[in-house]
Amino acid sequence: MEALRSRLTVLESLVSRLVSGDAGTAGRPGGARRGLREAFARVTGEKSQLQRDKERLGRQVQELQRRAEEQRLEVEKLLAKPCPPPSAAQKDQRSPSGSNILSHLVSQNRGQSEAGGATDPAWQLPGNPRYQEVKAEVTEVPAPKQIQEGSQDSTGCGELVWDPEAVGPYGPQMLWRINTVGADVRELYGYEDMDQLSRGFPTKVLLLPEPVESTGATMYRGSLYYQRRRSRTLLRYDLATESIAARRDLPHAGFHGQFPYSWGGYTDIDLAVDEQGLWAIYSTNKAKGAIVVSQLDPGGLEVRRSWETNIRKNTVANAFMICGRLYTVASYASPNTTVNYAFDTATGESRSIAVPIRNSYRYNSMVDYNPVQRKLFSWDNFHMVSYAVRLGKPEAN
Repeated sequence: MEALRSRLTVLESLVSRLVSGDAGTAGRPGGARRGLREAFARVTGEKSQLQRDKERLGRQVQELQRRAEEQRLEVEKLLAKPCPPPSAAQKDQRSPSGSNILSHLVSQNRGQSEAGGATDPAWQLPGNPRYQEVKAEVTEVPAPKQIQEGSQDSTGCGELVWDPEAVGPYGPQMLWRINTVGADVRELYGYEDMDQLSRGFPTKVLLLPEPVESTGATMYRGSLYYQRRRSRTLLRYDLATESIAARRDLPHAGFHGQFPYSWGGYTDIDLAVDEQGLWAIYSTNKAKGAIVVSQLDPGGLEVRRSWETNIRKNTVANAFMICGRLYTVASYASPNTTVNYAFDTATGESRSIAVPIRNSYRYNSMVDYNPVQRKLFSWDNFHMVSYAVRLGKPEAN
């Protein structure tokens, strides 16, 4: 705007000269004509520049209008979803206290699925539980709970994330959703709790300054960590300031279809959080497609340490970290699949395992671990699914 004001001032001056004539050449007709020609040329140039500025501002306005319309349509879509009444079976399955933690859209599969984690002897140790889990490993993933949200007839992909160490202005119950289908994914939807998510009404909608690539984002200590579209650049988006707080290329990482998981989706870089911090799961040309695990600095995104595994990334469907161990899922579509490999960053050794896990809706595009809730969360064909994780003592090598 300041530039436009300056140009308008110049135009006023030039027009005044054209009207009254150039004082320095008033006595010389030839000089006056030259002065008028120069002034006219400058006026024409300024007019052309103003026209270009007008066109540029018009394009910016159209882009803002397009994004606003997308936001409006998304909100209308969310508001149009009816809240189905609780079924009789769901009412019968509530806890004796009458609470319904995951709302009427949660399949209350009590019993074994509720018994994982907290009652396992591996967790019953003195001291801070956040650091007890380094001596435990996954031994069982009981039956999942389903939280339906979105279209059932689509195999769309998305991301559901909690912050295990939430800081202001959002609390530990806040969860976030990203619909990762599209060429310019920037919307981050926030929900106060699971009940609000199931009702489809976001508390907060943030527009990320740079687009997201696939389903590898995670949340940690008040920031969203994600991969920028079509690049190996990692971004830390601060939720409090609503701005990019750090960016850094992940050295030599493949991206945009070079080393994805078996289901594709440009899942080359997968970010994860566990009891030991922030991780990146990816591959490089040097690793020839084998999974590389790197621990990252949460502040500046520098790589602290890396491990190259012997697990081929394109042969597994998903991966997650628990207690410094990498675990992989064999299939994204088979209803009865397994957690099939484990790699321990403490020893640098990997081994085959066979822990059953279900893909109830047969298109599981995301699996993440929440170290506070001690659960896996996945996005299975537009159904958000949670799994209680049962841990035991690690086997001796």
